[in-house]
Amino acid sequence: MRASPRGLVVSAGLIVCGTLLLHGGWARGTATPATPAPITRGAAPRALAQSLERTRAELTLARLQLIRMDAIVRYAVRYQIAADIAIDVYDIALAEGIDPELAFRLVKVESNFMPQATSTAGAVGYTQLLPSTARLYEPGLTLTQLYNRRINLRLGFRYLRDLLDRYAEHPSGQLQLALLAYNRGPAKVEQLLDAGRDPQNGYASAVLRGYP
Repeated sequence: MRASPRGLVVSAGLIVCGTLLLHGGWARGTATPATPAPITRGAAPRALAQSLERTRAELTLARLQLIRMDAIVRYAVRYQIAADIAIDVYDIALAEGIDPELAFRLVKVESNFMPQATSTAGAVGYTQLLPSTARLYEPGLTLTQLYNRRINLRLGFRYLRDLLDRYAEHPSGQLQLALLAYNRGPAKVEQLLDAGRDPQNGYASAVLRGYP
């Protein structure tokens, strides 16, 4: 059990007292040493301050973990998926710089959380990533590996992050274009934009419906 701050103060005081007795500072008939032992000046308060700082850090970490788990449970309930799937989507999205809310929406639209989902174009897994696109990030990646949940999520979210960066300053809107490029391919989207045509096909709207 972690000692309370009051207990730490008492313990620190006992340490100081014990040290003084050990050096004869309070012993009957013995003069106090001219130079006090180092522990009697500032060591105990510093130790207490360090202990309190560690406690604050632990409480902050615990609070963040509670926020994380609350979000994961809400996503698992909303999408009716197992907790381990929700954990992977949430944690990998954050690791790749993607808003978890956007990540869950993308996976819902792409695969409905079906791990073996395969499109007619050959896109596979949770994020419906083409093997050729995945190999831009991991050359030599096999199709079997791409069906691995964590690999698929990681590479799919990394690709989306790159598209968000690519269209960050575009006047037509970063998020809309990034999602359209994810769905249609950046070459197709830019071809339509260069021709003065609207690349919208309903995909971005499906992902973003109700998005904050």
